[in-house]
Amino acid sequence: MAGFGWKLHGDGKHLKHGEVVKPGERLSWGRTAGLGAQHVVSMIGACFVAPILMGLDPNLALMASGVATILFLVMTRGRIPSYLGSSLSFVGVSAVIAGQGGDAGTLTGALLVVGAALAACGVVIQFLGARVIHAVLPPAVTGAVVMLIGFNLAPVTAKTYWPQDQWTALATMLFTGLALVVLRGFWSRIAIFLGLLFGYVLSWVLDLASGKIRSVDGSGKMTDHWRIDFSGVAKADWIGLPTFHAPNFSFSAILVALPVLVALIAENAGHVKAVGEMTGDSLDDKMGMAIVADGTATVLSTAVGGPATTTYAENIGVMAATRVYSTAAYWAAACFALLFGLCPKIGAVVAAIPGGVLGGITVILYGMIGLLGAQIWVRNKVDFAQPLNLVPVAAGVIVGIGGVSLKITDNFELSGIALGTLIVLTGFHSLRWLSQAASRPQGPLLDGGTSEYDQEARRSS
Repeated sequence: MAGFGWKLHGDGKHLKHGEVVKPGERLSWGRTAGLGAQHVVSMIGACFVAPILMGLDPNLALMASGVATILFLVMTRGRIPSYLGSSLSFVGVSAVIAGQGGDAGTLTGALLVVGAALAACGVVIQFLGARVIHAVLPPAVTGAVVMLIGFNLAPVTAKTYWPQDQWTALATMLFTGLALVVLRGFWSRIAIFLGLLFGYVLSWVLDLASGKIRSVDGSGKMTDHWRIDFSGVAKADWIGLPTFHAPNFSFSAILVALPVLVALIAENAGHVKAVGEMTGDSLDDKMGMAIVADGTATVLSTAVGGPATTTYAENIGVMAATRVYSTAAYWAAACFALLFGLCPKIGAVVAAIPGGVLGGITVILYGMIGLLGAQIWVRNKVDFAQPLNLVPVAAGVIVGIGGVSLKITDNFELSGIALGTLIVLTGFHSLRWLSQAASRPQGPLLDGGTSEYDQEARRSS
């Protein structure tokens, strides 16, 4: 089965207790379309937020997500039900590149190179097997890189978004946090989106009730301005193509973006594992191809000015709630995304999200990204009593989050995420090699992803 010609599950209408709809099955086409629409609603908040934060066209991002999802389903031959949306992992990268004077073309050029590198890594993983991921990227390293990617974004919130409207930012943060904690099921999975809607409406009400606000605007200038500028919405057409642009390539920008490769490989591997556990079908043999597909989709998206893509946990959550893993629903979702991407009016509404609202959202969102790194450590029982884990991670995280720089030449320096990742990755493997050369006892790597020291500690205890 190549991903097409799905078998109708039962009567196509009902699921008995304990039943699931497998990737090669489907419900009735009406229900399949409804599930596809639910997948779009689930992912659309994050899919729109990412390009807005990076200064890219949200309509193009939505359209690119549809194309990327179709490509992913074809390349994985319909075995892995997954949606590819805009990656939030590059938001910090975009801020650094912008700070260096780079434009949208510079950003997408750097992301294109990362996409090509991701596809190349996928080819290697497909050839050598999923075990290579655990050997090169043990949990101590992966967790540290994910953590510094998230926490490195803190200054963007504190200096750019929050000051534009601190009280709206505070209210949006509180509402979003409450929604994430209190809501259940589908509503909890779109809590970030609900927070955006709340902040948007609150800003509109405050504009009507109290008029303009005096604060810094998006450019950092102190002015009297409306919280929401609807001028772009009025000018936007209902139907039209998104804004395309060609990438351009800068070595310094590429160097800043490349460390995210570690997080993308870990993210893809984790999602493939999760889907495999839910469907009851081991997908390790397709893990490399899934990474190839994601990298290829990123190359296609960024080649026309869109963001990088990645598999979305939001949609995995929808599958877990509905017990429907049909790839037909993802084809429907991709088609809906393509149609929505042809409506510039929607993109203009999203682009008008006030800075204060983004401030409240990103306080939680960036922190959540960073704490995913800690979650990787906890789940894999990384033992920081072991110097091999502690030393490179401690140094790399502080360097990455603190913005430490290392000047190589007059025109080239390493800093932030790039330098932190380099220290963690090379430090861990160098220290491991040196400890082995000094005849310190070492155990074999496990496919579960735990490091040698973790295993040795457990054996000795």
